[in-house]
Amino acid sequence: MASAPSKHYTDDISLLVVTLDTNPFFWSTFSFHFSDFLSQVLAFLNSILLLGQLNQVVVIATGCNSCSYIYDSSSNRNHASTNGTMPALYSNLLHNLDEFAAKDHQFTTDHKPPTVPSSLLSGALSMALCYIQRAFRAGPMHPQPRILCLHGSTDGPEQYVAIMNAIFSAQHSSVPVDSCYIGSNNSAFLQQASYITGGIYYRPPQLEGLFQYLSTVFATDLHSREYLRLPKSLGVDFRASCFCHKQTIDMGYVCSVCLSIFCEHHDKCSTCSSVFGQAQSDVASADSRKRKAS
Repeated sequence: MASAPSKHYTDDISLLVVTLDTNPFFWSTFSFHFSDFLSQVLAFLNSILLLGQLNQVVVIATGCNSCSYIYDSSSNRNHASTNGTMPALYSNLLHNLDEFAAKDHQFTTDHKPPTVPSSLLSGALSMALCYIQRAFRAGPMHPQPRILCLHGSTDGPEQYVAIMNAIFSAQHSSVPVDSCYIGSNNSAFLQQASYITGGIYYRPPQLEGLFQYLSTVFATDLHSREYLRLPKSLGVDFRASCFCHKQTIDMGYVCSVCLSIFCEHHDKCSTCSSVFGQAQSDVASADSRKRKAS
């Protein structure tokens, strides 16, 4: 694969990739209705486009089983209204969102999970980075990209490796990951994503004023942020998830070869097959005895 060209940004043009949490298991138990959440998000996206005619907005729906692009402002079919009463941003996005939700719900019905599943955040981040990489290769001059995660579902420890890979990829590409988390508790994954990539993590205290928080905190472009006092995380949860049971742990064992994390001691790494500590000594002693016997 050809390497991305050197990044020459324009200060006044932004590429905003939004990952939208549509997990029905979360919204069915959450006090804030999804329709109210979506109406404020649509107003925010419309304000981003109104700030500059060259600004770009991409929306990725994040379900519990799949992810999909549901809106791209650079697409030709999104430049005009699809009907006489509703702007293209609303009509096209809502139409694609309905189709995505139906497919995701059908998959959930066919493969009903035993517990409440988390949203597929790792897949959404990967799709966002793929889109941004295509923008990097489109030409020497391109808008400043950033990712905004609008999520409320709990973290899925089984996604730890994939999410961390996406976070470090975003850091390497100088793409900040902003996080607006609306769940009851903080998200350790999104806290780490925003901290490592230099983005903003914020949990709005009152969701009735979500549009105000989005427009004052997350609407600012990267150049303007240098002159503003934006919220900073008071503490970041850096706990990892073990590779064996996919559970968040405070202390564990780390493979010195591939850096896999385990909550319990193992004689052999399940990732790279390296032999650990005493087990390695036992294997060496057994080989020595075999050589002496022969």
